[in-house]
Amino acid sequence: MVNITEKIKEIEEEMRRTQKNKATEYHLGLLKGKLARLRAQLLEPGPGAGGGGGTGFDVSKSGDARIALVGFPSVGKSTFLSKITKTKSEVAAYAFTTLTAIPGVLEYGGAEIQILDLPGIIEGAAEGKGRGRQVISAAKTSDLIVMVLDATKKAEQRSLLEQELYAVGIRLNKEPPNIYLKPKKAGGMKITFQTPPKSLDEKMLYNILRDYKMLNCEVLVRDENATVDDFIDTIMSAHRKYIKCLYVYNKIDSISLPHLNDLAREPQTCVMSCELDLGVDDVVERCWEELRLIRVYTKRKGVDPDFGEALIVRSGSTIEDVCDQVHRTLKETFKYALVWGASARHVPQRVGLAHVVADEDVVSIVAK
Repeated sequence: MVNITEKIKEIEEEMRRTQKNKATEYHLGLLKGKLARLRAQLLEPGPGAGGGGGTGFDVSKSGDARIALVGFPSVGKSTFLSKITKTKSEVAAYAFTTLTAIPGVLEYGGAEIQILDLPGIIEGAAEGKGRGRQVISAAKTSDLIVMVLDATKKAEQRSLLEQELYAVGIRLNKEPPNIYLKPKKAGGMKITFQTPPKSLDEKMLYNILRDYKMLNCEVLVRDENATVDDFIDTIMSAHRKYIKCLYVYNKIDSISLPHLNDLAREPQTCVMSCELDLGVDDVVERCWEELRLIRVYTKRKGVDPDFGEALIVRSGSTIEDVCDQVHRTLKETFKYALVWGASARHVPQRVGLAHVVADEDVVSIVAK
């Protein structure tokens, strides 16, 4: 483990020393590839390597979605959890109050959302410092990351956290690269560009693939703006997680109005003061929007729908997903469904399993 950490530091130092220009781009691309591979080995050691989740981190995923609260120590994560759930995470005005992952349940819009208060991430978490590996592992299982920041601190806190999450394979507010990669048993490398990329060429990809010992594969780059980092992410797709992130600045009662106005206008950002209970409800509402959960109500024949209890599914879900939520065997006897609501062209509309439902639709499933 120590050797891997030392190798990572050596590569990072070499990358810092290397000037970025056309002559060095191949060398830098190879260094990035080696760095990604070593970081994956460091954070996800093989069988028998030890270093499991750690006490308090093995929290079963429950409810309709999971939100991970991530941030430096003493930014207000525990206070926020206590405000929006019935869970009491220890709160104090000193660093590292929370030493384990504290789960809580937020009931909102008919859904049960698991909120995980993770111990404060410190600089160097990607190298396992401050129980960083366990924190990162728990963050990777979430549907949304809420990065809690201190509005009174410098802007660097956000970029430091982003760098730590990036280093361990978490990609915030990004989609997977539009690159197709399929390993083969023989036939060598076949590299194709749908449109000539601006910052990639065949020689660079060949060198990176050879370094990963992927000598037989098929590659199709569909995005002309794809970068070396995107290509490495494609190779390392098993170690990458693409997660939505909401940036939440706490302690806004301690900053000037112009500063508050600037923070509030940043993309994917909310502001609040847990101390004065300002903006907390707005943050919860924004979390609901980012999770893109929708409510579907079921109806039995001849009976009014029960609007007191909703099925919670993801935006874009189909009648098939609704069937799975009701009972895993329901599809076997499915004949058709009747739908009332925004997704129906007329009321009621008779639909099949592929019909996409909308928020607050009413669905009646007819069996064979």
